[in-house]
Amino acid sequence: MPNSKFNTPSRRSFLAGSAAVLAAPAIAQTDNVNSTNTTENERDITEVVRRNVSSFRTLDWQPYFSNTRNGAILVDIDSRAVHYWSDDQSVYKLYPSSVPLTQELTRRGRTSVIRKVDGPSWSPTPSMLKRNPEWPKFIGPGPDNPLGTHALYLSWTYYRIHGTHDTRKIGRRSSNGCIGLYNEHIAELFSMTKVGTQVLLI
Repeated sequence: MPNSKFNTPSRRSFLAGSAAVLAAPAIAQTDNVNSTNTTENERDITEVVRRNVSSFRTLDWQPYFSNTRNGAILVDIDSRAVHYWSDDQSVYKLYPSSVPLTQELTRRGRTSVIRKVDGPSWSPTPSMLKRNPEWPKFIGPGPDNPLGTHALYLSWTYYRIHGTHDTRKIGRRSSNGCIGLYNEHIAELFSMTKVGTQVLLI
């Protein structure tokens, strides 16, 4: 964001810290899906996280979905991989991902894509600002944004599948719930998915 008021040590500290973690959800969720520009964070983003290598294997969709209507996304938390099948099953993609830091921050189950945003903005929640008053209240699209270039908003409040400008996050347990992809991968997935695409986190 070109506004010079953010070119301060606090701004730089926030951006440096955000490299350690993906924008993330609150542990306690609500049903308010209108808060699409806020992402809750329940740990200090300056904490260092340990990198682990993802393991990959191709999967069939049948054990996880009854059909692939509107397409299907499977997020395998343990192997840190995102699988995608197109509606007609002619396209299958497998992407490395970042995953939640702990089991307590991990949500599993069925949801769906309810919104797609090219160039998402990010805003901390009031609780985040209370803990970290020096953080900026808004980051627009661009290289400083924790959500990367594209975001798929899920029906669970605060949960996203999104990109990241910090490639060190991929393959790590580094988020508080969101699933992160390389920007080039989220752009491809974004182009194939639609509102209503099924999502299952296991």
